[in-house]
Amino acid sequence: DAPAAAPSPAAPTSPPAPMPPPAAPPAPAAPAEVSLTKARPVSLTKGQKVTLKKDGGVALTTIRMGLGWDPIKKAGFFGGGRSADVDLDASALMFSGDKHADVVYFGQLRSKDGSIVHQGDNLTGEGEGDDEVITVDLTRVPAHVSSIVFIVTSYRGQTFEQVANAFTRLVDNTINTELARFTLQGGMPFTGLVMAKVYRAGSEWKLQAIGDGINAKHAGEALPQLRPYLS
Repeated sequence: DAPAAAPSPAAPTSPPAPMPPPAAPPAPAAPAEVSLTKARPVSLTKGQKVTLKKDGGVALTTIRMGLGWDPIKKAGFFGGGRSADVDLDASALMFSGDKHADVVYFGQLRSKDGSIVHQGDNLTGEGEGDDEVITVDLTRVPAHVSSIVFIVTSYRGQTFEQVANAFTRLVDNTINTELARFTLQGGMPFTGLVMAKVYRAGSEWKLQAIGDGINAKHAGEALPQLRPYLS
């Protein structure tokens, strides 16, 4: 018999096609912009924005940014407690684009143009209501000023881990009505907090809640860290 033919070599197989890369997760949605109403204050979340208009679309003219906080009580003997004095300072820094234009803080209670006024320093946070207040007349803010960043710093270097019930609130100064409130996160290991910014959007002013921690005991130390919030 004739020898069996040798089997023909198998055709080469092509390598499997590479798997497509996994789809990137969708970017988290930005918090929805909310509208102000004098019927009840709006509770803001981090990153949320509001246009500074009253009911009916009338632009706000003079606003008040109030800051309040309570020091955490430390347990003592016999079940008592005492508060650790925490000296927090509210400051407002004015910017023209990304250029620093002016600052209002405990060492300069009025902006050079007179549009922003600080009501004075509270050294402990004891008592009810706003501990420090900064008033802004939006009609007097110079045209070149594009944003005003509100910060809180701890003068003695204590961190926000020693602060409870901290908040900032937006008040319509002409009718003394609270329009929005942003509660600050407690327990953060920072000596400063970027609370919020008021900025121009076309012909309107808007407020954005921020709530990010920084390490700064006063406005001068905070200034170099504010560039990310100016865009």
